[in-house]
Amino acid sequence: MDYVFGQLAADGILTGTHPANEPSVRLLKKLGFKGIDGGEFVISREEWLALGMESYRKLCLKRQTELRQIMTRSGQHDKAIDLFLRQHTMLHSAKMAARMAGTESWSFEDAVLDDMTEEQIRRIPRNCEHSVAWIIWHIARCEDITMNLLVAGGPQVLNQDGWLERVKTPICHTGNEMDVADIADFSTAVDIKALRAYRVAVGRRTREIAKQLGPEGLKRKVDPVRLQRVWDEGVVVEAASGIVDYWGKRDVAGLLLMPASRHLIVHLNEALKLKRRRQ
Repeated sequence: MDYVFGQLAADGILTGTHPANEPSVRLLKKLGFKGIDGGEFVISREEWLALGMESYRKLCLKRQTELRQIMTRSGQHDKAIDLFLRQHTMLHSAKMAARMAGTESWSFEDAVLDDMTEEQIRRIPRNCEHSVAWIIWHIARCEDITMNLLVAGGPQVLNQDGWLERVKTPICHTGNEMDVADIADFSTAVDIKALRAYRVAVGRRTREIAKQLGPEGLKRKVDPVRLQRVWDEGVVVEAASGIVDYWGKRDVAGLLLMPASRHLIVHLNEALKLKRRRQ
């Protein structure tokens, strides 16, 4: 099915089996096929994509639970970092990192965004507060700030290689506490291609940082001096001070869990819901 829908880009698959062939009927139903007249079964491309999306979303949640359980467990450092990197890979665009051995080729971001138009990515659906563009900015900024300012104590990706100018946004903060009008203005102005490329750069830097962390590094508390840089560099607005307080109470392992992995799941799920409301 991956070959038919992926390589051949088919719109659907029609097959059949005798109704009395119960094992085959059960298998086809398990694969998502729907029975039609005459013992024939069919599945559309859209139905296949939805099934695949749901199975991978469940896998992300399962892995996140396992990651939380082993992140600071004694003797599990290598396994924890390996699992974090696998989870992180699935939560970024496929352009961000080469697939690790044994890692699925699926990307949550790509599955949501790749078949959306820029207009759809910029749009705030009726009775919603965010656009998909804002979501990508928000999760990229939270990851950039926590991994680089708080964990590594280095410069933000946004402040290097001209990213702020390339993304064409008037803000540098996380986007928290923006009202719908401000989010609409941001979504209209931002360069979508550059925004996604910026998130790729953030993800790559996170992986470099994570690979350098030893067992004791995961247990390290956030340095108050580094936390002050969040305010000094204006990357969180005063009205959103609660997230800075939250970050300040975490250790490095906690920041890898939130926002560098679980936060991504939360907001990519939100992006998927917005996509489904685009009509």
